[in-house]
Amino acid sequence: MPPPFQSFETERLWLKPTNKADAPFIFELLNSPKWLRYIGNRYIHSINDAKVYIHQHVVPQFERLGYGNYVIVRKNDGAKVGACGLYDRDGLEGIDIGFALLPDFERKGYAFEAANCLKIAAFEVFKLNEIVAITTKNNIASQKLLDKLGLQFKGYVYLPNDQEQLLLYKLAASNQLA
Repeated sequence: MPPPFQSFETERLWLKPTNKADAPFIFELLNSPKWLRYIGNRYIHSINDAKVYIHQHVVPQFERLGYGNYVIVRKNDGAKVGACGLYDRDGLEGIDIGFALLPDFERKGYAFEAANCLKIAAFEVFKLNEIVAITTKNNIASQKLLDKLGLQFKGYVYLPNDQEQLLLYKLAASNQLA
């Protein structure tokens, strides 16, 4: 039996490690318009595809590093509103903080609340020296959120097998503001 992985809590949210039971939600999130536009197509065409994706991409990172993709759950009603995580991405130096919400839950402060919680956990719980983030040039909302989290724009980067130039942000543990 795999070890339990840590969950996190904020004033309004729970951040729980993604598992196979979250496949219907992951299917919906990864096919939402902004995910497809700003993050990219993961070719998840069914709930079964989402289960395979979780098994092949999410669970192994948790097992290897102890952190990964968390489902953001609203406390007051248990609604799954989005995902936030710390990701070890191919072609990216450092651990990437990322976030995405379903359209109905945007502009309510949930992304900042969840990402700020994981930013603090990255440094205090997982003892990372630095976190990074990437976003597309036209994802202004993501850029504003990264700025609000204290990450600073550092330049441009390309991920393997991707022709799109991405903006790279960084925050060192020594510069982290609570």
